[in-house]
Amino acid sequence: EVQLVESGGGSVQAGGSLRLSCTASGFTLDDSDMVWYRQAPGNECKLVASVSSIGSTYYADSVKGRFTISQDNAKNTVYLQMNSLKPEDTAVYYCAADLGQLTVVAGPCKIDGRWYTYWGQGTQVTVSS
Repeated sequence: EVQLVESGGGSVQAGGSLRLSCTASGFTLDDSDMVWYRQAPGNECKLVASVSSIGSTYYADSVKGRFTISQDNAKNTVYLQMNSLKPEDTAVYYCAADLGQLTVVAGPCKIDGRWYTYWGQGTQVTVSS
């Protein structure tokens, strides 16, 4: 069974840090591009960061310099280290996997206009001022 399971969310004060984990089962990260995206109440899904199968990374401008995406292929896990958190970072954070455009399916929302292959269930991050 294919699964993406997020963990590590919680409540922190502004300026604090959290590390989110997304553990995959049923497929290997070596073959996929992975993304973290977030959705705040009433808002659309927003891409936060991504890492490709060859290790290229991307960050949204709003998190650049504060968040770091990484992956441990031995643990089949992608991480999102979030530092200097701000109240506007409050959202449910999700991971998703892209194994190629022929494999994508509709998920909870389009992420910057795209569907992905596998979708996680999300972890809540709340940042208080």
